[in-house]
Amino acid sequence: MYMKKNSDIIISLKGINKSFPMELGGQQQVLFDINFTVHTGEFVAIMGPSGSGKSTCMNIIGALDTPTSGVYELYGRDVTGLTPDELAIVRNEHIGFVFQQFNLLSKRSVLDNVMLPLMYRGMPMDERVRRAREMLKRVGLENFESYLPTQLSGGMKQRVAIARALAGDPKLILADEPTGALDSKMGNEILQFFKKLNKDMGITIVMITHEFDIAKYADRLIHIRDGRINYDGPIPKNDSKL
Repeated sequence: MYMKKNSDIIISLKGINKSFPMELGGQQQVLFDINFTVHTGEFVAIMGPSGSGKSTCMNIIGALDTPTSGVYELYGRDVTGLTPDELAIVRNEHIGFVFQQFNLLSKRSVLDNVMLPLMYRGMPMDERVRRAREMLKRVGLENFESYLPTQLSGGMKQRVAIARALAGDPKLILADEPTGALDSKMGNEILQFFKKLNKDMGITIVMITHEFDIAKYADRLIHIRDGRINYDGPIPKNDSKL
């Protein structure tokens, strides 16, 4: 197992298994004895082909789902048995999400979209506005706060999504296929921005992808095939052994 020494553990998965009920009865297991840790300041890519279980793994890390068995600890706290309401609090307070399809509210302004997670925290309006404007400036969109998402390019929409993820000051960002809806040029810009967030701000990033060329932007690769980890270590020179 890949280990980074002298660093605090943010994510710890111990013996994680996940099964889903089948329509005709029985269970289909999609994760088998998943074990790994992620430390503060790492940039990790979780990679695998379609159906490998990588998205299920991300849902567990993001407190969007719970394992069938095993223990998941986030910042040293066992969140395995939390209720849906408790998991929602964990997500809102500790994790920033960036999704492939941006998940922006099309009829709300850019500023409103970035402020949304802060509203759920009960933050006063003036503080929400200040914080959202600060994040939009950080991603280079300070002049677009009154625009609607439909008026923006794909790359700009993803930067709004990143600003929204950063608004709550998370130490961990989960990015699910963050360049999947972008062309290669815009995708590279977003990936470079993730590297900057990681290196300059020390934000821990876990990125889900099925493409090795995307995973190479990270510093560590966890490769999943058929629900099992078959590689965990530094980014290899090529994907021939994955």
